[in-house]
Amino acid sequence: MDQIANPAPGFQRNPDKVITIEPYAGIVTVRAGDTVIASSANAKVLTEAPYPAAFYIPFTDIDFGRLGSTDHSTHCPYKGDASYWSVLPAGEAGQNAMWAYKQPFDEMAEIRDHGAFYASKVTIEATPG
Repeated sequence: MDQIANPAPGFQRNPDKVITIEPYAGIVTVRAGDTVIASSANAKVLTEAPYPAAFYIPFTDIDFGRLGSTDHSTHCPYKGDASYWSVLPAGEAGQNAMWAYKQPFDEMAEIRDHGAFYASKVTIEATPG
């Protein structure tokens, strides 16, 4: 049996929990007003009931020059510890608008080096390919 080096405690307690990560067949663009913050043809869609699906965009497709890291953090027993960034062109509305799991639990390794954005704080456009 394979040993997992950094297992998610959430899955250990609730092995029936389902979180799916799939490639998005299209382009995902994130904007603050007219300013493009991220654009990617390599985004992933993470689905976890009861939450809305979230697009995870590779760090290489995110303009970190338009973001500012914050001290805010959250913990998910399935994904790990999330770090946050504010979208600077969005002003106050962009506070902690992007999150990422820099060291996700092994089961969620696919979202390492990817960021996700709150649709309530920025505009997220998904154009099917």
